[in-house]
Amino acid sequence: MKIVILLGAPGCGKGTMAGRLSASNPTFHHVSSGDLLRTAVKTQSPHGLEADGFMKRGELVPDSLIAQMIAEYMVTLPNECTLLLDGFPRTLIQAEMLDKALAGSRATLTHVVLLDVPDPILIDRIAGRRVCPACGAGYHVVSIPSKVAGLCDVCGTTLVVRKDDNPKTVQYRLEVYKAQTMPLVAYYDARGLLTRITAYDFPINDIVEKLRHVIS
Repeated sequence: MKIVILLGAPGCGKGTMAGRLSASNPTFHHVSSGDLLRTAVKTQSPHGLEADGFMKRGELVPDSLIAQMIAEYMVTLPNECTLLLDGFPRTLIQAEMLDKALAGSRATLTHVVLLDVPDPILIDRIAGRRVCPACGAGYHVVSIPSKVAGLCDVCGTTLVVRKDDNPKTVQYRLEVYKAQTMPLVAYYDARGLLTRITAYDFPINDIVEKLRHVIS
């Protein structure tokens, strides 16, 4: 199993690109740490119940618990596949936990891809994001519009703006990203695993194909 880590600030397109790759090729498997956590809580798995307890108390879910959930998810996948990790690791501590989880496993970390997008473009992108509250499908009013304005193509539900997509919150998220996640760039670059991709000023399909070429 190949592991590919997707790095990049909020709004850089990690989820969209990983989703398109996995939809076009069954050997690609996209896992977002957030989606994995929400699914575990919804299904009331043992780790989900544990995570739910932290969230109900208003506490952060421990890094070690998320790492365990990803390791368990990996066991369910076939040997000949590529796992696209989106949202984990976010910090050096999480990166070290992932290294330990991979040690002695059948998985190998082969690529770390940084999707580069300037802050002003990120803020504009996030301001236009819309999400379906029912099925989770994502859209953008300019670059990925729904077929019927304001309605999900998949299930017809009215699209909403996520509460953390307002400009003030976005600016804070970008600052957190730079402080916590950017050190991962140096960490993986030093290991010869990092590739940078310019993820703007090109059609999204071109960027997806560039990503496919890098990790294939």
